[in-house]
Amino acid sequence: MPAQQRPTTDASLSAREPAPALIYIKLIASVTLWGGTWIAGRHLAQHVPPFVAAFIRFAIASIFLLWLTKRVEGRLPGLNRHNIVSLAFLGFTGVFIYNAFFFTGLQTLSAGRAALIVAAIPAVLSVYSGIVLKEPFPPLKIFGVLLSFLGVALIVSDGNPIALLSQGLSKGDLAILGCVISWSAYTLAGRRAMTRFSPHASVTWSCVLGSLFLLIPALSSGLPHVVAESNWLDWFCFVFLGVLATGLAFSWYYEGIKSVGPSRAGVFINLVPVTAVLLGYLLLDEPLSHSLIAGGAMVMAGVWLTNRPVKKQATA
Repeated sequence: MPAQQRPTTDASLSAREPAPALIYIKLIASVTLWGGTWIAGRHLAQHVPPFVAAFIRFAIASIFLLWLTKRVEGRLPGLNRHNIVSLAFLGFTGVFIYNAFFFTGLQTLSAGRAALIVAAIPAVLSVYSGIVLKEPFPPLKIFGVLLSFLGVALIVSDGNPIALLSQGLSKGDLAILGCVISWSAYTLAGRRAMTRFSPHASVTWSCVLGSLFLLIPALSSGLPHVVAESNWLDWFCFVFLGVLATGLAFSWYYEGIKSVGPSRAGVFINLVPVTAVLLGYLLLDEPLSHSLIAGGAMVMAGVWLTNRPVKKQATA
């Protein structure tokens, strides 16, 4: 959308947009916090139903974000028939679907393994950009995408990708692959949404609407019982997920997407599995198998190749 057609609130925000260095610091901080979500999520997934864990996380995040948005922007942008559809789509893909898959997958998968599978998101975004948006897709980028997907296959098959043909994927692996698809949709939709809304407004309303989507499934899964029986460690994880890893990290990541674009912002996702694997090893005593390390290296190398700038050919 041309700049002159954007709402006046967007124009005023761009006038005081943070410096690029600060944007990159926020991107690093956001994805580092997201690395911690796999540890907190793994803990909660062992005894809290997925929809309940997701609802409590985003109910806390919504309260925090409503306060943060009001403080930063001085007001809460209203919902209307022109913006509610796009914001509801963000809430449905990035909150409802993603977190249903997230907590379901972590019931059976280690934090590090799940995070390394999700590291393939930038490769998926590049495939979309090449096929749908007709962006340049040279052989090196194709090789990077294939390398990333082969790395994921190595991880989910425990080092024997051929076995996938006969054994298939586990429920946990399928759930985490669902995270990849839903987050890719969320990232792409978020770029479009922020031509009309500020980052804080976009993430706040997507969290609020996503929480509403989660409410009925959470109630049917025992929400009151979980609230009454959760211990201090559970609540620490809920607050970490809601305030730091959702409230701040989502907001910072959105600012990064708006400033540097989804492809460059997606590159920072590489820090998530690194942090998750290290924290899983240190805090949860998760093993570091050869297939996990090799597959993770392939995924990240492939993502790096996929997101390398395409050099323009010189013209005579």
